[in-house]
Formats: sequence, structure tokens, C-alpha cells
Amino acid sequence: MNSSNTDSDSVRVADAHVARNSNRQLEHVAVGILIQPDLSFLLTTRPEGKVYAGYWEFPGGKLESQESIEDALKRELQEEIGIVVVQSQRWKTQQMDYPHALVQLHFCKVTQWTGSLQMKEGQQYRWQQLLVDVAPILPGALPVLDWLAQERK
Repeated sequence: MNSSNTDSDSVRVADAHVARNSNRQLEHVAVGILIQPDLSFLLTTRPEGKVYAGYWEFPGGKLESQESIEDALKRELQEEIGIVVVQSQRWKTQQMDYPHALVQLHFCKVTQWTGSLQMKEGQQYRWQQLLVDVAPILPGALPVLDWLAQERK
């Protein structure tokens, strides 16, 4: 990662203050870390009209009522980027307290899929290696970059 964690740390501290002063429900989100054989991974931008529009993130979305993480991941990746997940595994979780939402991110590594990428919400996409060359990165995606770097040492 090219930037220091100072900005993301200050966002988390400010967001934590917001959470203590509100009674928001925790939203569960399935997130796909698409990984190719060369270890590159997919980042997409948040679409116009959404909070943090233009920020780079890993694709995914909210779980619907009674939906499993795996089912939500498959549905969201098909709806957002036009692929069908063939093989994925749950990897890590991270709670993020954004000013607009308190979210539990369920990160899943996706190593097999069918179909070609179609940015159905007008997003941009880039296959990346560590160190990434896109910015700004959504705060919830920053830990993933650190985790990937730790795995590759």
C-alpha cells in the first residue's frame, strides 16, 4: 500500500465515536476477494449515487434476510460484476463503523468463477498486485491489503 495508515486510523477513531452515540443495527456484508493464479486481485469502484462513490473496494453487498454468506456472495457478484462464483472460501471478518452504517464484513476468497467481468453498475475495475496503484481505497478494504501482504511474506 502506498499510503500510511494514519488517515484510515483517524477515520476508524472518528467512526467509533459515532457508533457509541447511536443505536444502529449491524449490517452483514459478503465481500469477494477474486484472486487469479498470478495472485492479482480485483478492485472495483463504488458506483455513482452510493456512499463513498469512486472509492476502490472489493465487490460484494449486503446479506438479505435468511441468506447465507455464500449465497449473498454469489448473488452480489453476479448482480454487480456478471460472474458466477464456482469456488470460494470464507476467509476473515472485520467490523467497520462508518458514519452511515455499522457493518460486519465477511471476506471470502474467490478462486474460481465463470463468465467475463461486466461492470453492471458503471464501476471501473482493475486487477491489482501489492502495492496497489489506485486511490482512494475504501477504509473497509484496507485491512485486506495488509492481510494479503502478511500471507505473501
